[in-house]
Amino acid sequence: MLVRRAVTVLAVAALAACGTEEPSADEAAPSPASAPASAPAPVTPSVSPAASTSAGPGATPAAQLPLGGTKIFPDYRVVAYYGTAGTATLGVLGEGSPDKMLPKLRAAAKPFAGGRKVQVAYELIASVAQAGPGKDGDYSQMIAMNKIQQYVDQARRNKVLVILDLQPGRGDFLPQARQLERFLVQPHVGLALDPEWRMPKGKVPGKTIGRVGSAEVNRVSDYVAGLVKRHNLPEKLFVLHQFRSSMLPDVARIQKRPGLAMVQHVDGFGTRSEKDATWNRLRRPQQFHLGYKLFYDEDIKRYGAKDLLKFKNVPELVSFQ
Repeated sequence: MLVRRAVTVLAVAALAACGTEEPSADEAAPSPASAPASAPAPVTPSVSPAASTSAGPGATPAAQLPLGGTKIFPDYRVVAYYGTAGTATLGVLGEGSPDKMLPKLRAAAKPFAGGRKVQVAYELIASVAQAGPGKDGDYSQMIAMNKIQQYVDQARRNKVLVILDLQPGRGDFLPQARQLERFLVQPHVGLALDPEWRMPKGKVPGKTIGRVGSAEVNRVSDYVAGLVKRHNLPEKLFVLHQFRSSMLPDVARIQKRPGLAMVQHVDGFGTRSEKDATWNRLRRPQQFHLGYKLFYDEDIKRYGAKDLLKFKNVPELVSFQ
C-alpha cells in the first residue's frame, strides 16, 4: 500500500494507509492530499451566453457543447487534467497556466479516442479542504474567483470543458456549488463532488476520509439540473469521486437527473492489482457513466490508453493527476 505524501504546513495533512478507515490489502490508495487555497477575490460576474434564454417543451437548446451537440456521452470521451491554480502539489493542471498546459493535455488525450471524439477538460479544484477551521470554521477555502474565471474563459475560447471540483470540509456541497453559479450557467462548465474531503461532524480533513450521503448529493444534482433546464443548456458533467465504498454509503439512492451526465469517478493510486480491485468492487455501470483516474507520479506501471480501452466498462471520463 502506498502512503500519501505530506504537503505544506497550511495544507491538509496527508492521509496514510493507517488512517481512520483501513483499506483492504488489495485496495488502491487514496488520491494525494490537498494544498492551501488562496483567499477569495471579488470579481464581476460573467454572463452566460445562454443565460438569457429559456427553454419551452421540446425546444432546441440555444447553446451547444464546445465541439458541438448537446449530449456528452456516448459521442465523446472526456480526458481531463486535474489540479488547482498556482500549485503543482494537487495535480498536473497546476503545473502551469492554462495556455501552457493545454497542448500537453491535448497530446495526452489523443490516444484515448477509442472510436469516439476526444473532448479535453480541466478539472479545477475550486474549493480546497484545509487542515485548520478558517474564518468560517468549515475547514475549506474557495480559491480566488478571478482564478476560476481565468480557466473558464480560456477553456471557452479553446473549446475545452471545465469541471469545478469541490472539497467542502465540514461544510455542505450545495452552498459551495451556489457560490459558483456564475460559472455553472455557462454551457461548458460542470461540477464534481469529492466526498473524501466532506467531513463528518467533529472530524478534520487529512485525519479522516470523508463521506457524503445520497440526500446531499441529490440536492446538489437537483440544483445543477435546474440550472440546465432554466438556462436552456446542453448536458453537464456531474462527477462523484470515490475510492472507498464508505465515501458514498448509500450510493444506490443517488438519483439520475435530466440534463446531467452523472459520472462515478473511481480514484486511488497504486499497483495495477490494487487499482483493479478498487475498480471491480466499486463501479456501478448500471447507475452511472464511469470515470477513472491515472496518477503520473504515484501509479506503479501506470495504465496507458490501450490498457483502459480494453477494460470491461471502458471509462468515459479519464483524468490525470
